[in-house]
Amino acid sequence: MPSLNVSFTEEEMEGVRAAAATEGKSLKQYLHDLGVREMHRKRFVAGAASWADRLREEFDAAFPEEIPPSERDQGATAA
Repeated sequence: MPSLNVSFTEEEMEGVRAAAATEGKSLKQYLHDLGVREMHRKRFVAGAASWADRLREEFDAAFPEEIPPSERDQGATAA
């Protein structure tokens, strides 16, 4: 199984140890879970952005007042 050596400053290591202890995990398990959690977060954000892009036109048609000012037709602006 692939593995990875990661270097930390003493201060960083102290923080990582404290975070792992707070979660009741070993350093190895904590760092593993942190990497996997970040991978899942990025997938979720990409999926949510894709979903929002697919529904944007429908949403804009249903709620025209919610269209961001930068995307509205150029018309008269309030003084």
